[in-house]
Amino acid sequence: MGERLNRIRRRCEPLLRRFFHAYFLVVRGMTLGVRAVVLDGKNRVFLVRHSYVSGWYLPGGGVDHGETMEQAMRRELKEEGDIDLTGEAVLHGIFLNSHVSRRDHVAVYVVRQFRQDRLPEPNREISECGFFEIGSLPEGTTRGTRLRIAEVLGGTPPIATWR
Repeated sequence: MGERLNRIRRRCEPLLRRFFHAYFLVVRGMTLGVRAVVLDGKNRVFLVRHSYVSGWYLPGGGVDHGETMEQAMRRELKEEGDIDLTGEAVLHGIFLNSHVSRRDHVAVYVVRQFRQDRLPEPNREISECGFFEIGSLPEGTTRGTRLRIAEVLGGTPPIATWR
């Protein structure tokens, strides 16, 4: 049964993604999202796997009306990883996410000071999450996620697009 649901999800995923992005183009015009490179004391990075799209991602999501980028980042970290910041987050950069839309932008923060009492249980949105060694990122970690991690930890110069 699980494999059948996975096949259905893989077939529906591109259509749903296009529908939601078309909807947001009409409703919002320009879209803005946030992601966070959350690093623990061992320089392991926190990643999430969503229930509605394949791959491993940095935690994050959309910025709501009336919300700052930092407020959105803090909200998303709490929702997706039960992570509370205990210090300042540093803005790494703002990137054009042109593979989604020519109007989509993503602000990326680096978070090193935080508290996480426990890893959250899987839910409707997040299938799995955890901290990973940089040299052992899970299979399916997206290219954009890998690029941001390399920029933050490897000193690779940032590029303007998400890719």
